[in-house]
Amino acid sequence: MYKRIFRSVCLTAFAVFIASLALIMGMLYQYFDGQLKEEIRTEANYLAHAVNISGEEYLTELSPGDKRITLIGADGTVLYDSESDPDTMDNHSQRDEVIAARKYGLGESVRYSDTLTEKTVYCAVRLDSGDILRVSDVQASTFTVLLSFAQPIFVVIIAVLILSAFAASRVSAGIVRPLNQMDLDSPSPVLEGYDELSPLFRRIEHQRATIEHQLEDAVKMREEFRMITENMSEGFLVIDRATNLLTYNTSALRLLGVKEGEVGRSVLELNRSEEFRGAIDEALAGGHAQRHMTIGGRTYSLIANPVHEGEEVIGAVIVLLDITEQEQREQLRREFTANVSHELKTPLTSISGFAELMKTGTVPQEDVVDFSARIYDEASRLIALVGDIIKLSELDEGGSFASAAEDVDLRALCEEIRDRLSPAAQARAVTFSVTGEEVRLHTSRKMLEEIIYNLCDNAVKYNRVGGKAEAVISRSEDQKVMLKIRDTGIGIPDEDQQRVFERFYRVDKSHSREIGGTGLGLSIVKHGAAALGIEIRLESREGVGTSVTLTFPPELIV
Repeated sequence: MYKRIFRSVCLTAFAVFIASLALIMGMLYQYFDGQLKEEIRTEANYLAHAVNISGEEYLTELSPGDKRITLIGADGTVLYDSESDPDTMDNHSQRDEVIAARKYGLGESVRYSDTLTEKTVYCAVRLDSGDILRVSDVQASTFTVLLSFAQPIFVVIIAVLILSAFAASRVSAGIVRPLNQMDLDSPSPVLEGYDELSPLFRRIEHQRATIEHQLEDAVKMREEFRMITENMSEGFLVIDRATNLLTYNTSALRLLGVKEGEVGRSVLELNRSEEFRGAIDEALAGGHAQRHMTIGGRTYSLIANPVHEGEEVIGAVIVLLDITEQEQREQLRREFTANVSHELKTPLTSISGFAELMKTGTVPQEDVVDFSARIYDEASRLIALVGDIIKLSELDEGGSFASAAEDVDLRALCEEIRDRLSPAAQARAVTFSVTGEEVRLHTSRKMLEEIIYNLCDNAVKYNRVGGKAEAVISRSEDQKVMLKIRDTGIGIPDEDQQRVFERFYRVDKSHSREIGGTGLGLSIVKHGAAALGIEIRLESREGVGTSVTLTFPPELIV
């Protein structure tokens, strides 16, 4: 504090002195500069008056002085000069002061020497004869004046610095002395002459009482940190720069497959895989590291970041995330993309082939209708496939193709779907019936209709010729509404029942293509039911039939 006050006082005094000196020098220079110009202007006017009366001979009779006198003709020719031979001088018609005097009667200008150490002040007056009388004088520039005063100014600056240092030392010592003598264990609320520091003294007095509370808070925060990290599903490890384990949570041990008693001093004892060691080495080298590693059939993301103290790395923080489900979803996405490409390619290839044959004109006229029908069928299949893909994409993105919730008569909706499927059912001689009580639901009619339609459509498509399909509405013992759609069709093998809701998965691919299925119907059912909160249960026996039960949550029942 003493040094800061000392420097502040010295710098303030020195800055005030320099500013005052510069201001005074500037004002004096401007004053004398104005005096010189006024003096030259007055002398030029007097001489012009005398020359107008006595002629050029007046100038030759003047005794040499400190100012230069020049007589310039109307055409700029120098007629007389008090210092140089007029015959050796250039034409002056383009000099600024001559041009101004010729135009206004009086002209002034200032020109600096090449070294900028001095300047010449000119004043020109137009005579009655049209000639120009010019008077000039040389004046030292500001820089030259300052140089001439350099030595006394330097002496004064040294003296001012010494006096400022002495005064600053005394003032600083006087300000700091009472503060140094203050008893911090029991500071006085008010120190004489230091009323502004009263809040500080009160805070110092209060600080001692709050230190214990702060220590208690620190212990509490450490306990809270431990509780947070212990309840994290992610693994958390902190190490020093020697890889010694400073802290960790139980999730880290669980993810790494290590028991509590097996924890050693070094974190490298927890896992010796190349990915784990490489991430730690990179973090301790000052970089951000992220690796994927597999432990016990599950995939984990390992993130390691350095801990800095200034420019030095003193340790690292390591986080372990279980990304198994994310990786599985990514795998499903890749499979979905491949399946979409394949499913789109098949009808497009057929359409392209038939169209190419028709384009060549080699197709008999009686086959054109058949080719056109095949193109139409493949195009319809393509449109249905694209429509199902769009619906699934909307469901995956968190939105839906559904409309706003409204009251829906479940039985009436089932009967409407039955009537829509009637032509397909009649074509396969399938008997389709709707039974059960009337129930009203408050949900998205469009999405619910899509779910039930896909299930009923499958009950007809995958039924045997002359089989039966029915939609039965009932209530369970706990008053939940259930819709069971069952058929007497080909059934689903046990090993395929867990996968039928996957996109593009078909139990019998040849049969599915024959009846025009896209392989996305049950995927739409699954995602749509999840969006509405409907539970799905599938039961099937190969060669006997399939039953799908939809259980509606109580909040949907009106």
